[in-house]
Amino acid sequence: METLRTTSPFLPCKSFQKIQLLGSFRQVSVGSLWRQRTPLTFRRSVSNQEEGGLRGSQDRSKAVEDQKDSGLLLGPERDESGLVVGFHLIPPSGDSKIIDSQDKLEQSLVEQTEREEKIPTKVTYNIVFVTAEVAPYSKTGGLGDVCGSLPVALAARGHRVMVITPRYLHGGPSDKNFSGASNTACSVKVCCFGGAQEVTFFHEYKSGVDWVFVDHPSYHRPGNPYGDIYGAFGDNQFRFALLCHAACEAPLVLALGGCTYGEKCLFLVNDWHASLVPVLLAAKYRPHGVYKDARSILIIHNLAHQGVEPAITYKNLGLPSEWYGAMEWIFPTWARTHALDTGEAVNALKGAVVTADRIVTVSQGYSWEITTVEGGYGLHELLSSRRSVLNGITNGIDVKEWDPSVDEYIASQYSVHDLSGKVKCKIALQKELGLPIRPDCPLIGFIGRLDYQKGIDIILSATPELMDEDVQFVMLGSGEKQYEDWMRVTESYYRDKFRGWVGFNVPISHKITAGCDILLMPSRFEPCGLNQLYAMRYGTVPVVHCTGGLRDTVENFNPYAPDHGEGTGWTFSPLSRESMLAALRAAIRTYREFKSSWEGLMKRGMERDCTWDNAAVQYEQVFEWAFLDPPYIS
Repeated sequence: METLRTTSPFLPCKSFQKIQLLGSFRQVSVGSLWRQRTPLTFRRSVSNQEEGGLRGSQDRSKAVEDQKDSGLLLGPERDESGLVVGFHLIPPSGDSKIIDSQDKLEQSLVEQTEREEKIPTKVTYNIVFVTAEVAPYSKTGGLGDVCGSLPVALAARGHRVMVITPRYLHGGPSDKNFSGASNTACSVKVCCFGGAQEVTFFHEYKSGVDWVFVDHPSYHRPGNPYGDIYGAFGDNQFRFALLCHAACEAPLVLALGGCTYGEKCLFLVNDWHASLVPVLLAAKYRPHGVYKDARSILIIHNLAHQGVEPAITYKNLGLPSEWYGAMEWIFPTWARTHALDTGEAVNALKGAVVTADRIVTVSQGYSWEITTVEGGYGLHELLSSRRSVLNGITNGIDVKEWDPSVDEYIASQYSVHDLSGKVKCKIALQKELGLPIRPDCPLIGFIGRLDYQKGIDIILSATPELMDEDVQFVMLGSGEKQYEDWMRVTESYYRDKFRGWVGFNVPISHKITAGCDILLMPSRFEPCGLNQLYAMRYGTVPVVHCTGGLRDTVENFNPYAPDHGEGTGWTFSPLSRESMLAALRAAIRTYREFKSSWEGLMKRGMERDCTWDNAAVQYEQVFEWAFLDPPYIS
């Protein structure tokens, strides 16, 4: 008998190559065993000249005797004709018991893979987030949620993370959100808007992240981060240009934890408010040898908002005159105000698209949509030219805040293993809103802004037909006055079926998410969308327009698949009253007549992995790609 012994990497063996690797050995794969760096001992028969024949019990006993010299031993598994169809493992121990259970082998490999996945990334970066809002300090929408959760997930994976955002003081209860931040006693002067503007930095270390707040009088006013009851603030270009200049200075001057972040940083700039950062790096700092090893990644949450201002304001941004072309924007003829209007403007987001090292959108579907005429808002050609550095990564959610098993806002906690609490949440919501208490009546919910993007006009046109069905409908949101007034009128007309809550209320949003059976999202475009993720987490089935992140995250229900179907909701297209009503009626009928299928929909949605860990791993890959190429110079 001849014994072949090899350690990783494998040495070629001609006779072993002739063995037909079937059964369990094929499923385990050589690569999986190779990663274990465990010696493998293969024993083949020479005396009987059987091609690929492996001795059985005789060689096995010899293998046990030679265990001190051998590593992981493989014994053959044969079919009725005597052909080798697989292998089992012989443990290198005094016990001659054979590991012939494929399940145990697979389990050991899975456990090893899980251990590898839990190991933080080996390549760590100094990451600087720049954003106009961040939860829980300042939040108006999904941007705040993302910038409040993704930094924490990246910090947990070993990166050093700083988040830079304005210190908003509105003169209300929200001001106490910044009470934990202390003055760093560090201030800098930045040159923009015709003078030297002085800003101060406040700092709070929490959840492994350095939260840095830029303080300036322009951030101290009633309203929200972008405007008040009279509309957007007229000096937003100044306020967010100031934020970008301060963000470029912070890694150089703030000794957080005893040392600065230094010049080799990775800036993650979010939407147009932070888009001046990549331009400043290329135009102001790198020509002087500063930030020559830094990189910048633009994260687009909503391309519809681009920070467009008159061309004459370029001189206020603190940029060299020769860099005007990076931010130059020409309105198409049809969008100009009069015949003499040249359409010249500066576009903050366009400047970042040109100068950022990588571009990321908040879903894969949206990364394609922004390269189309319909979804590109005038930047589709430029974004298409940068397709090689454009990626889409779907957002996660804060699974600690949005967890029905521990949610303090809802009437009864529940989980995927015990759904009995959901109907209690439904009854409590009906009671609180003054609707007839009907546990078996389908309850439809909507949470979001009341504007054109969210498809409120489609809901408005479909409401009379929808109210003819035996359903109840609850809406929560604020926005355009015409839609707020419509909600009030509709509630007075359909007193037993419709409720509209004008405004935004965190506890009510949790109660609606938990108490409703169906969540409706007829958005015209949705870069990612978070409400459908919250809904699935709470066992509420989404009915959504097939666009952007909604298409990526909601799997269309297939009732013909085994085990009560597959999918997590319904998607409809095109965006019309008829297609939306058809999808809703399919959902209503499934809820009423096919309870087992409906429960399957709920459970599959609740089991879906919506954590930020998956997104963080994908962002790390983009980080690696960003540092493979040289930074943008000119």
